[in-house]
Order: sequence, then structure tokens, then C-alpha cells
Amino acid sequence: MAIPIAILDCDLLLHGRGHKTLDRFDIETVSDEFLLTTFSFPREFIYYLAELLRDTLSRRTQRSRAISPEVQILAALGFYTSGSFQTRMGDAIGISQASMSRCVTNVTKALVEKAPECIGFTRDKATKQQSKEEFFRVAGIPNVIGVVDCAHIAIKAPNAEDSSYVNKKGFHSINCQLVCDARGLLLSAETNWPGSLQDNFIFKQSSVFKEFQDKEKHEGWLLGDCRYPLKQWLMTPVQYPETPADVRYNLAHAATHEIVDRTFRAIQTRFRCLDGSKGYLQYSPEKCSNIILACCVLHNVSLQSGLDAWTFERTDIPDQTEEDVENPEDVNSEAVQIRQELILKHFS
Repeated sequence: MAIPIAILDCDLLLHGRGHKTLDRFDIETVSDEFLLTTFSFPREFIYYLAELLRDTLSRRTQRSRAISPEVQILAALGFYTSGSFQTRMGDAIGISQASMSRCVTNVTKALVEKAPECIGFTRDKATKQQSKEEFFRVAGIPNVIGVVDCAHIAIKAPNAEDSSYVNKKGFHSINCQLVCDARGLLLSAETNWPGSLQDNFIFKQSSVFKEFQDKEKHEGWLLGDCRYPLKQWLMTPVQYPETPADVRYNLAHAATHEIVDRTFRAIQTRFRCLDGSKGYLQYSPEKCSNIILACCVLHNVSLQSGLDAWTFERTDIPDQTEEDVENPEDVNSEAVQIRQELILKHFS
């Protein structure tokens, strides 16, 4: 029985299943403006990313049809930054929609493998000190090493029976916990929590909590909002400010903590596949989690390669779920004293 030619993968039709690299798209033949407007990244970054992932992507293409690492990366960037497998994007680099999907899968896996290298608290003393100084210049809070918050990414319903991904706003989501420094560089990104879980619960189960809780001596503080528990190593706002110093501290805390929300908005705007206003991720929670983490890795790699974290920042603030403030039983008396000393010394 003849197979209608329309349903054949154009890569298979034209090139078969061999290992020849398909020279569909020559990056040298297009303008810088085309690359930036189509894929949202400049030429130099695309070259850099191709070298970073070349070995992994080359190994993967040997197990299927050989699409060059450069073309795979362009396909993935096209999806991440537009959220679409539209034929228009595939046409731009000469591959089918099915091949676009495979490229996104390959590049996502390659980026997730790079996550431990690209996202982490492990940095040299000079870099840590510089970050503290940058935080201090924001609003005058000393010794800050990171700001933490959660953000919801909309996904399709896994199945009719599973309500664990339904958040308080009534839509299915993954609740992502992010920690970043003063420049917006991610120090931690946990992208696998169901949307029904509250920020406080996620934080107490997170690797960040375990890492800081187990340390006997801390190099500085994290900042979290009122949904997080006050700890010796985690400073939160004063829930009921009583003095002008308390108010000044709360204002400084809000201005500094806003960096993590600003970072999330920048990531969501650069990578439109994560922008809920454009629709939700149409995959299983596991694959959605990997796509989100891949975008976080790309955010860090772009920042480390010299791109501005806020270049594509949007002006509107995404609608996030509201949660309860910390419970009185969660308050640590020693942490309260540390916060009070901080307020007296720097905000009185």
C-alpha cells in the first residue's frame, strides 16, 4: 500500500536514515538582525552554545538522523523563545515540525545535564564578596548572598484524576523555587514541584534548605518574603513593624527581594514558552520540568557570557498565587534576635 508523501518526514524523504549531517541552514548567510529577531539571541552566543553542547548533541545525532548541533540549537531556541513548533520556524532552518520536536528534546536533555555546572552556590570568595556588595548597594542590607522565591509555570492537566498540579488560582502548574544573586544569576533552580504545594513547604523540602540548615557556620543570609520561615540564615520582613527602623528595614528588604521576581520576569519574557499569557506547556510534568530547567540554564549561560539579564524584561508582573504568611510556631527566637540586631545596626 502506498504511503501518502504528505505524511512522510521530509528529512527521511530527502536524506534517509544515514549519518550524514544535513546542511539545511548556514548561519553565516543570514544577518545578525535575523538571528536576533528569529531566535532572540545574537550570533556570538549561538556559536558559544554550539561549542558548549557540541559533544553531547553529536553523540545523540549518531543514534538517529544526523542534524548538526547548530541546527538543533536554533530549533530549540526557536521553540523556547516563541513557545511554538509552527512550520514557520522549521522553514527558517529547513527542517520539519517532527524534527523540530526531536531537536528540542535533544537540546533540553543536553542543557539539563549542564545544570549542575551552570547553576550553584559554589563560587570563589571574591565573587561571593562582590555579590554581597552589589546586594548592599540596592538598599543597604549587608551580607546577603541570595534571594529566594517561587513562581508558577502553567502546564496542561496531566490527567483528570491528578489534582496535585492544581494551584490556588485553579490552573495546573509547576511551582519553581529560584534563588538568585544581585545580577539575576541563578544559584538554585528547582523546577519539579507540583503547583498545589505551598512555597513554605517546598522550601523546607528543598536542597537549599538542607544545605543551609546543615551548616554550622554561614557566609551570609538569604532573603525570603513573609511566606518563608525566619532562620538564622534566612531574613524575612517584620510581619508587624512597630518602629520606623522596622519600616525602613521592610522597605529595604522588599527592594532587595524584588530582584528574584525581576529575574523570573526576565526569564519568562525571554523564553516565551514559559509565559502563561501565551498558553501553557503541552507536555507531561516531567518534560515541562526539564524545559523550565533548560531555560534556567540558558539564562545563566547567557548572563555568564556577557548578555544582560534584563534585556527582555517585561513591565507587567505575572499573576502569582497568594499564600499564608509564616506561622508563629515557625519563628526561631535566635533568628528574631539576629534580625533585630540587623535592624538596630543598619536601619535605626
